[in-house]
Amino acid sequence: MRDPSFPPISPPDSHVYATAHQRHAQPTKPAGSLGRLEDLGCWIAACQGQCPPTSLEHVTTVVFAGDHGVAKRGVSGHSETTSTQMVSDIEGGSAVITTLAQRAGTTVRVVDVSLNGDSGASTHVRNSSGSIDCEDAMTRDDYRQALHVGIDIADHEIDAGANLLIAGDLGVGNTTPAAALIGTFTGTEPVVAVGRGAGIDDEGWKRKTAAIRDAMYRVHNIHDETASVLQLISSPDIAAMVGFLAQAAARRTPVIVDGVVVCAAALAAERLAPGAKQWWLAGHRGTEPSQDIALRELGLTPLVDLGMHLGEGTGAMVALMIVNAAVDILRTVAIANDAR
Repeated sequence: MRDPSFPPISPPDSHVYATAHQRHAQPTKPAGSLGRLEDLGCWIAACQGQCPPTSLEHVTTVVFAGDHGVAKRGVSGHSETTSTQMVSDIEGGSAVITTLAQRAGTTVRVVDVSLNGDSGASTHVRNSSGSIDCEDAMTRDDYRQALHVGIDIADHEIDAGANLLIAGDLGVGNTTPAAALIGTFTGTEPVVAVGRGAGIDDEGWKRKTAAIRDAMYRVHNIHDETASVLQLISSPDIAAMVGFLAQAAARRTPVIVDGVVVCAAALAAERLAPGAKQWWLAGHRGTEPSQDIALRELGLTPLVDLGMHLGEGTGAMVALMIVNAAVDILRTVAIANDAR
């Protein structure tokens, strides 16, 4: 299987953005009085190529799930078996993300990319990933397959009518490869990139820092070779997210990215498909320090900052409710102007 290549990424329609921005300049509401709400509505209009934009009634959250061999190093406050329970909670409708999705009127899809124990899903690439501090996360063929999983999911959801997507993550230990990727792609020292993840203690933080340091050292001579870095120190679920984010941009479909794991994938996706970041909105700022580093590198400003660090797309889902309000406001303004 060959490494996929992405077509040149064109930006959202700047002419439509300008038209939408002008719509907000009406006598009854001074231009700029709604701050970023105005920019959000204009951005969605530009992504859709029309003003007023259509309501975001077809939004799908895709949660990419995988286990991580590095979790055995004691870098997380949870055991690997927790991932299976988290998936069960989402599929059973009792998870936080499903509660938020119900409020927002959207759907949630969990994709098993590399959970331990083959679920039989066509998206399952392998069981877990290698412990990235001392072994490859996956084979080259695994990497290619995972990337294609993400591409195919983006195509499927967009072909089914999705006009906005949310990318989420699920998996014990996944903030370790995320921090290693962000550190590698931005030239950040491990001790600066490492965070507390799911609530590790000081000893766990030391183990996590050592694992990230060792993983980054394994790729220090090839940090510009994005595909190789992903193969060696990411995981299949992260690689699938990379394909998903890049393909959504190639298909001119906006995505709200979630926390640090998705932001790590976004850094890689922007390298593989330059310009893709113009189609993404940073949903929230989490508590992991490396997320801020990734967001600065991407030039994205998070919409909300609530101290969240659950993952699963929860921060992005909260942001969606604000984006929906921004679109509804622009639609009301545009329709009122047209009626005059």
